[in-house]
Amino acid sequence: MASTLDQLKKLTVIVADTGDVDSIQAHQPQDATTNPSLILAASKMEKYSAVFEDAVKYGLSKKSKDDPTVVQTICDKLSVNFGAEILKVVPGRVSTEVDARLSFDYEGSLAKAHELIAMYEEVGISKDRILIKLGSTWEGIKAAEALEKEGIHCNLTLLFSFAQAVACAEAKVTLISPFVGRIMDWFKKSSGKDGYESHEDPGVLSVHKIYKYYKKFGYKTTVMGASFRNLGEILELAGCDSLTVAPKLLAQLGEMKDDVPCKLSAETAADFDIEQISLSEAEFRWMHNEDAMATEKLAEGIRNFAKDQRILEKKVEELVAAAN
Repeated sequence: MASTLDQLKKLTVIVADTGDVDSIQAHQPQDATTNPSLILAASKMEKYSAVFEDAVKYGLSKKSKDDPTVVQTICDKLSVNFGAEILKVVPGRVSTEVDARLSFDYEGSLAKAHELIAMYEEVGISKDRILIKLGSTWEGIKAAEALEKEGIHCNLTLLFSFAQAVACAEAKVTLISPFVGRIMDWFKKSSGKDGYESHEDPGVLSVHKIYKYYKKFGYKTTVMGASFRNLGEILELAGCDSLTVAPKLLAQLGEMKDDVPCKLSAETAADFDIEQISLSEAEFRWMHNEDAMATEKLAEGIRNFAKDQRILEKKVEELVAAAN
């Protein structure tokens, strides 16, 4: 009998949520995604020291040690280096994240996306294999809308509210990443409950609603569930367009032989009882603001990604200082 992971792959595109190339290769996902936290974790592995050395060498070939922007250039190159390594072992695409500190900067997000794509092109990787990852703020969504019109595909991350999902669909972004586990975390804390049955998990229910809405009204944006806390959340989303899963959970799924029934399909979404809506900027901001969970988790997620980015930059500063 096929493993639970292999059965799931027949229903849903599986994406590895890691910066560790060996873990990706072990589980053979279609795509992979990274973020500053994952790259920071990979930075502690000796096997990636050459990836860091190459990024430092690149940065210092472009700018002097004293240039205040050299560290950012090296960090960008580091993201691209990890993406390039990942693309050697996945047949699809890799998501590369724009600095979270640009989450409310439309022009800055556009400029950073163009810089990342240019770096990929320098090493012979087409933009077709890249998803530029942006936070699902109004500015991030609008930047993604502009980038999509240029043929640069985008992954809108830190997505917690239905308002964010609607705005992303209207912006015709390639992919969204609703954060299942972080939604559940908030509801556990606010309600005092120890946990939820998978079919009642607030994060799972959020993705069900988004998926059915997209399919009912013909949106092409891919729904990729992310940030899972347990196997039940993953299996309750079998049939979703895509799921990005950490290596530990992928390994557990690979060892299981449980049947995987399909939980989501475009056909069943047709009967979903919901009205189609369109959001102006003011309507988006108000609708998102009315969702306490989404407001808090988006802000927290941006802060945490920015924190890990600063830690990564500190490590790069030390490498620059030590370079000849």
